[in-house]
Amino acid sequence: MGRRGLVKAALLVCLLVLCSGRELTIKQRPSTTIYNSTLAKTLVEYASAIYTADLTQLFTWTCARCGDLIEGFEMMEIVVDVENCLQAYVGFASNINAVVVVFRGTQENSIQNWIEDLLWKQLDLDYPGMAEAMVHRGFYSAYHNTTIRDGVVHGIQRTRKLFGDVPIMVTGHSMGGAMASFCALDLVVNHGLDGVKLMTFGQPRIGNAAFASFFKKYLPHAIRVTHAHDIVPHLPPYFSFFPQKTYHHFPREVWVHNVRVGSLIYSVEQICDDSGEDPTCSRSVSGNSVQDHIYYLGVSMHAEAWNSCRIVTDYSRLRHEMDLNGNIVLSKQPGSSYLEHSDQ
Repeated sequence: MGRRGLVKAALLVCLLVLCSGRELTIKQRPSTTIYNSTLAKTLVEYASAIYTADLTQLFTWTCARCGDLIEGFEMMEIVVDVENCLQAYVGFASNINAVVVVFRGTQENSIQNWIEDLLWKQLDLDYPGMAEAMVHRGFYSAYHNTTIRDGVVHGIQRTRKLFGDVPIMVTGHSMGGAMASFCALDLVVNHGLDGVKLMTFGQPRIGNAAFASFFKKYLPHAIRVTHAHDIVPHLPPYFSFFPQKTYHHFPREVWVHNVRVGSLIYSVEQICDDSGEDPTCSRSVSGNSVQDHIYYLGVSMHAEAWNSCRIVTDYSRLRHEMDLNGNIVLSKQPGSSYLEHSDQ
């Protein structure tokens, strides 16, 4: 092989390594690995599973989405806030030796309506304990001011009591990613838990630049995966001419998109800078695709029933608790049957 052939072969090998979906590293700091592609593919399956409509299948981990990389998950608790159409679950994943906490995305009648509503959302809440930090009241309240928070924290405590002080992986897609972010910060700042890690998919902005800096201090290794032209990570809008008064993503983004080399197309997981608003990542393209929002890393994020908050199952046969507002917590008690239920 001549010199030109050797150069071409070397370039091809480099390209294949870059685009193969392996762990990527920050430019100019090759020894710092901050994104694990295999972990991302695992967590996106957990984030997809929560869109299962039948709670019995989800609780017993027999749903169609409950296999592959997440097979064998030990469900501990499902929290359903019927009043506000919110849902989360907590359990133990032996393959990654972690507590996994998953939040469901929006259950609005129309994703399009929810997206249009985000276009007009203003910063409207001072984040407690942090001067100048402002956040989206709706996302903050969905986690902090509903039954979700207490249910999730209780589920984490129960899971760690049973499996030890293993790491806590918090994840979610879309609005679920926004709730997951507030949850991870809450676990670190207000509950003093260690080993908390966050990876979200297609999440919107949730606060301003001051909040993003505060967030980065407590969760420096958080990852936001964004897909191609997904519209939601572009919302609420970022206005560069008002950097302190506008919404601003916290770092770090990993932008998954395709690149074309000749007739070949490769998928690249691009690690962005630590500004939260890297202009070379998803901000370099127009965010105009709902389709890119509902597929992440090849996994469908379609909900089985977008049109209501109804629970498509007879959960009364499962061990559960219900408050006066109809909100439900399904809990697995070690050594007991799924089909026992408490009398409330």
